[in-house]
Amino acid sequence: MRSENGGGGAGADGTGEPGEPGEPGEPDVPGTRAADYAELASVGPYGVRPGHALITLVEPHPGHEYSYNRWYEDDHYIAGAMAMPWIYAGRRWVAPRDLQLLRYPADSAVASPVTAGCYLSTYWITEGRYDEHMKWTVGINRRLNRDGRVHHGRTHVFTAFHDHAATVYRDGAAGPRDHHALDHPYAGLVLEVVDAAGPERRNALLDWLRTRRLPERLRGSAAAMVTVFRPTPLPGDRMTYVKQVEGVDTRLTLLWFLEEDPREQWEERFGGLGEAVAATGLGRVELVAPFVPTVPGTDRYVDLLR
Repeated sequence: MRSENGGGGAGADGTGEPGEPGEPGEPDVPGTRAADYAELASVGPYGVRPGHALITLVEPHPGHEYSYNRWYEDDHYIAGAMAMPWIYAGRRWVAPRDLQLLRYPADSAVASPVTAGCYLSTYWITEGRYDEHMKWTVGINRRLNRDGRVHHGRTHVFTAFHDHAATVYRDGAAGPRDHHALDHPYAGLVLEVVDAAGPERRNALLDWLRTRRLPERLRGSAAAMVTVFRPTPLPGDRMTYVKQVEGVDTRLTLLWFLEEDPREQWEERFGGLGEAVAATGLGRVELVAPFVPTVPGTDRYVDLLR
């Protein structure tokens, strides 16, 4: 069962116990608790399914685009995400200005204005390891902030941890699975956020998406799969610059993984998603936003954000 407080397990310095960390390469140095890792590795689930995800849409403040990207590429993607226990895959995506202008609806409950959020980061977390990961992430982000390794020239437009609800494939059993999705060289991604008409309608909305709408839309399309997630509340001791998740009881977050640039036949492939959902009476599409993958280690696309 998920704990009410996702953090609080780390010590004052974020390492898990008081004291200074030891030198790299030294076994079981006081302050690192290296021996605990063997014990932790021997218990609990360790499958490959993406049971949980971190999906975070961020807008760098004007004038901070390059510094934000360099911080994320050179430090935060690794130290603030991939080096954490139970995150096993990650990928960054970017929306240059021409892709931002394809987004809808204009009155989005997620992004205001709807063009907000140049960068999207997606991470898979091992099924059944949410609590353990959250304890680490709260502790390490406190430590990073204390050490001056957090870039504050940004706004979290949409940041939430999620539980996996479904994956729908275009080609059935052929092709990459969802646990490959963040490593496979997909050419684009579409983030779709849908709010059910009420908490009691979300299961019906999910069932309609999974059995009817997504299979129909995927058939013959450039999208190889769609993963569907339910957001979970952030812990009370999260960093103050990240707002609490909205729509926890009603929202579904969809990631469409594309084999072609999302600009290709955008209207034919992704137009009208809102109308289709509204016609069922089950909910409302709050955001449809296309992205392309970043090129790790580079500043590609940074000059095209505005």
